[in-house]
Amino acid sequence: MNFDGYQLEPTVYDEVFNPDGSPRDHCLDLYETLTELPAEDLASIQERVTRSFSNEGISFTVYGDEEGEERIIPVDCVPRVISHAEWSFLERGLTQRLKALNMFLEDVYNQGRIIEDGVIPVDVVRGCPQYRVEMRGFAAPYGTWVSICGTDLVRTNDGFYVLEDNLRVPSGVSYMIANRKAVKANLRRLYRSSRVQEVEHYGRLLLKTLVEMAPRGGSEPTIALLTPGVYNSAFYEHMFLARELGAELVEGRDLLVEDGFVYMRTTTGLRRVDVVYRRVDDDFIDPLVFRSDSLLGVPGLLHAYKLGNVGLVNAPGTGVADDKSVYAYVGDMVRYYLSEEPLLASVETYLCRRPQDLEFTLDNLESLVVKRVGGSGGYGMLIGPHATQQERDDYAVELRADPADFIAQPVLALSRSPCLIEGNFEPRHVDLRPFVLHGQETRMVAGAFCRVALRRGSLVVNSSQGGGGKDLWVLDD
Repeated sequence: MNFDGYQLEPTVYDEVFNPDGSPRDHCLDLYETLTELPAEDLASIQERVTRSFSNEGISFTVYGDEEGEERIIPVDCVPRVISHAEWSFLERGLTQRLKALNMFLEDVYNQGRIIEDGVIPVDVVRGCPQYRVEMRGFAAPYGTWVSICGTDLVRTNDGFYVLEDNLRVPSGVSYMIANRKAVKANLRRLYRSSRVQEVEHYGRLLLKTLVEMAPRGGSEPTIALLTPGVYNSAFYEHMFLARELGAELVEGRDLLVEDGFVYMRTTTGLRRVDVVYRRVDDDFIDPLVFRSDSLLGVPGLLHAYKLGNVGLVNAPGTGVADDKSVYAYVGDMVRYYLSEEPLLASVETYLCRRPQDLEFTLDNLESLVVKRVGGSGGYGMLIGPHATQQERDDYAVELRADPADFIAQPVLALSRSPCLIEGNFEPRHVDLRPFVLHGQETRMVAGAFCRVALRRGSLVVNSSQGGGGKDLWVLDD
């Protein structure tokens, strides 16, 4: 099967092809395999990959639908390939970034030096809805507020950029592993000859990280994965990770706090829990501290954590560091705390809380992406060039009503990668979500959840907005 009709654009970086149409050196094996395979064989591979997701029930729930519709994650069978050198650079940049973010969190909940020194305005930090005053004065074990980080990366002709940091309850790692399992099984010869680095050991690295966060030490602490329940959009992932870790999958009602310790109800009585890997948002994690009407959390959990009697991953209050307004200052955090230049650049960001940035945004809505500072999943976002004039006008009304709730960024020409679309290779925009683990040391697998905007021309990769997944192949040196 050939790439006739596959369109390259000079302004858009293609993950497989050079601007002159020749395959990139590290993609040569992939290119040759794809062109040698008959169309019917590729169609069969795509069908088997899709069926594997359906058979395993790898799904997500679309919020906003009246009945919370559950859908299978679309997955494209053509892997995205990254060279060893590219990945090594990303790994160094992500490690640097997470180190600075953890230092920022330790600082803003304690001394607040970065605020006193005028690096970041106090209102940006303490006016953030995710800044939890309840965490002030708390020193996280080993300075680790964020043990699990999922950072969204994009590439343009100018290089890689961090699109956002996900520091609260990042999801998607199960899709990384499921994509690998499905594609590897159907492209075995190419996979072996390409010397792809493995990702299936992520669970072991995560377990090491959680063990390091256990207060009692020892090699076999009791770990519980706290889920909101079966109706959560990421429940498949919660089940998957609990199996990988050998952890108990629990809901809030399965745990209780007595005398400052956390226990799990079992058929043989209470069992002490050493680490809670929580997949429940801050607001709902402890009804004695946050939302009193929460039925998802554990009364007294935060008290036990502050006493040092249980590890809580990630710590409450980390959301202040992935707020979209605070994001604009991460490069400054790297310089301030580490005395280094950031390896990974952030996207130029206009804070609409600033009068001059608000006016610029309103004057240029047709060429900007505008987001709510606490938004996620592609919801509540305006992509100016793809919006109608009426949509831009309506959005401007919301902007003027609450400027501090919005940021704006230029529309990036996200890189594209070949996808098999209705029997033809077509370019589609992609991003990456690698996962960085940190307990007492930093760990990463050489892989990521690669998201793809399957709709032609779309820049939105979120599954809830029509996006899908790809396997990411990081080549060995």
